[in-house]
Amino acid sequence: MIRAVFAAFLALALPAAAEIKIQEVTSPGGIKAWLVEDHNIPFTALEIQFRGGTSIEAPDKRGVVNLMTATLEEGAGDMDSRGFAEARDALAADITFDAGADSVSVTAQFLTENRDQAVTLLREALVNPRFDQDAVDRVRGQVLSILRSDAKDPEAIASQTFNRLTFGDHPYGSTGDGTIETVTALTRDDVVAAHKAVLARDRIYVAASGDITAEELGALLDRLLGDLPATGAPLPGRAALLQPAGLTVEQFPSPQSVVIFGHAGISREDPDFFAAFILNEVMGGGRFTARLMTEVREKRGLTYGVGTYLIGYDNADLLLGQFSASNDKVAEAIKVLRAEWARIASEGVTPEELAATKTYLTGSYPLRFDGNGPIAGILVGMQMEGMPIDYITTRNAKIEAVTMEDVKRVAARLFQPEALKFVVVGEPAGL
Repeated sequence: MIRAVFAAFLALALPAAAEIKIQEVTSPGGIKAWLVEDHNIPFTALEIQFRGGTSIEAPDKRGVVNLMTATLEEGAGDMDSRGFAEARDALAADITFDAGADSVSVTAQFLTENRDQAVTLLREALVNPRFDQDAVDRVRGQVLSILRSDAKDPEAIASQTFNRLTFGDHPYGSTGDGTIETVTALTRDDVVAAHKAVLARDRIYVAASGDITAEELGALLDRLLGDLPATGAPLPGRAALLQPAGLTVEQFPSPQSVVIFGHAGISREDPDFFAAFILNEVMGGGRFTARLMTEVREKRGLTYGVGTYLIGYDNADLLLGQFSASNDKVAEAIKVLRAEWARIASEGVTPEELAATKTYLTGSYPLRFDGNGPIAGILVGMQMEGMPIDYITTRNAKIEAVTMEDVKRVAARLFQPEALKFVVVGEPAGL
């Protein structure tokens, strides 16, 4: 019953973007956070990011951060795995941990009446995880099962192949889940060392949204995070893009092929980023009016869907795309895609495309702020990206300011037909 009430609170906590007022909070111990107060519903969302993620791992320890993160909720303090789960459920609290290439994330949502107990429980997981050997072995088994499944998944094979060819020996070049060999060899001591290396105060970004004041949040931060190590492991350096242009085919028995394509992208800090953002939406955004959807799907029926994405890692930037097509249609789809890449590079976009895309991007932006959880996630992401605290109120103006001249100039810079790399997994004909 209490979870049903909690779900109702989540659905009701929907402040509009225009009403969002962000405060910067500094705890007595010096931990900084961004806060959006909303006292209409007695519920708070907390988002924490630790910069570094799986990219801090040594090559022979690949998968250790993922294994550590997945084991954090498998017992803490005097609670074993079952005890921790029962305590969390009794509080109607949601606590999740996740490991990415550039960060480890902690997401917590709790009712105001249970805030103190929920924070105590979360602190135990972060500061005093047990890492019992049986829990480590159980989670390791789950990870190994995923790795075996990925070895038979054409999408996973395509992604891993593209990353290996692009980044080589850099951690981005291999999956953060690790390999069968590295994960099998990991010990409990490796997991404990990863915990100290990743969950440190010198790489924390925090955001909160909901029924909590700045003073309350400041005290919460010191209580929750103050006892973590002061510093963590060194962060990786910039990744060089090694991948040459061309085509790589990985044979896989399937009636259709998975295709990943792309080349270097653009940094969010680049003055041309918003023009590039608009260009990507015109070329391969999520709408059916995007050029690739029109040319590859609507006009020719070569695929059910195709999209492109600006990918911004901490240490690399890519412009990537993906589609799937029956084996007999892959070659034609790639040919059409190459032609569209060259066309936008030489011609840019039409005034109509620019106007329609601006309308879509500015109009859909407020819809992202559909609850305390999404708001906290957006705020912590803004901090990780180095955005100013007023970005939410200035973002649409930056999009509106992009001109036809901007997009034509940036199109020639961003889209590089001669640099396109395709990885195809399947049994494509004619390649």
